[in-house]
Amino acid sequence: MHNRNTRRPNQNKDRTPGLYVEVRNGDITGALRRFKKKVQESGILQDYKDRQEYIKPSERRKREKAAARRRHLKAMDKRKEEFGY
Repeated sequence: MHNRNTRRPNQNKDRTPGLYVEVRNGDITGALRRFKKKVQESGILQDYKDRQEYIKPSERRKREKAAARRRHLKAMDKRKEEFGY
C-alpha cells in the first residue's frame, strides 16, 4: 500500500538552480561579460529561439547548408587575403 506521507526523491539533484556569476570588486562589466559567456555556452538563448517557432526539417537542413556555405566562402576569402590573390 502506498503511503501518502513519503516524500518523492528529488529528481532534479543534478540540475543547477540557475546561472550565476559573482561580482568581484564591484566589476559589473566583467561579471556581465562572464555571465553572457556562460549563457552562450549553456545554449539557453539558442534553445529559446529554437522553441519560438516550428521549422520543418527540410527548412532546417536548407538553413544549415546555407550557413555552412557562408562559413566556407568566408574562410576562402580569408585565405585569399593571406596569400595575396
